Amino acid sequence: MTTLLLDPTLVLTAGGLFGLALVAAALLRAWHGWLDYKRQELERGHPNAAKDEGSGLGTARIELADLKERIRKLEAIASGVEL
Repeated sequence: MTTLLLDPTLVLTAGGLFGLALVAAALLRAWHGWLDYKRQELERGHPNAAKDEGSGLGTARIELADLKERIRKLEAIASGVEL
């Protein structure tokens, strides 16, 4: 008669749970490491920050001009003017 502690199902289940906990702990540690890396990257600043600002500023100006054009068209539609 086998004892309850040496039941193959119990051993496999315990091993599976232990393995799952080990993988979850490793993934959690990796996640925290990645977050620390990104936090340091933000504190240091991006190496191409000057180039990014210029392209971001140009993009913002284009988007602003596009929004102004849309508003002008919507106002024309609201007033009944045909474009």
